[in-house]
Amino acid sequence: MALEYAILVSLLEQPGSGYELARRFDRSIGRFWTATHQQIYRVLGRMEADGWLAVELTAQSARPDKKIYSAAEPGRTALAAWLREPVQPESVRHEMAVRIRAAAFDDPAALIPEVERHRTAHAELLDRYLAGEQRDFPDLESLDVQQQLQHVVLRGGIEYERMTLAWLDDVLVTLHKLSH
Repeated sequence: MALEYAILVSLLEQPGSGYELARRFDRSIGRFWTATHQQIYRVLGRMEADGWLAVELTAQSARPDKKIYSAAEPGRTALAAWLREPVQPESVRHEMAVRIRAAAFDDPAALIPEVERHRTAHAELLDRYLAGEQRDFPDLESLDVQQQLQHVVLRGGIEYERMTLAWLDDVLVTLHKLSH
């Protein structure tokens, strides 16, 4: 997936400046599609030049004008075409899985602290997802289409984190068993 489509989705959900968009990537979109602030600004410039974005300048005191981006019709058309393309199978690059296999050639117990750290990070992310679900979707019966689709993506993230935690627990049991 090209970064352009993730940006279009974010801007259709809510127009914003490059800085605001980068913060959204840091907070939420980034769990599903990562991009650096530099990448976002570079792609915004290209999308603006290609006519995919509308830009509104907002005056700021003692600072340059702020650009507020929104999706223009050519961007919406490109997004609609992309939605109809077949999804390519995602390749899985999972460093932790390779490390676990590599532990067979060293001391498996040496990997335990890293797996525990990894597990803690995933548990914290699951907690953030669950808190966000409570905060952002308190009344599931009154969600509009956009909110229903945002919620189903969040539920996917929640289930992914639950699955990852169960797997990491299994990895830890195995590593501890092999250490004794």
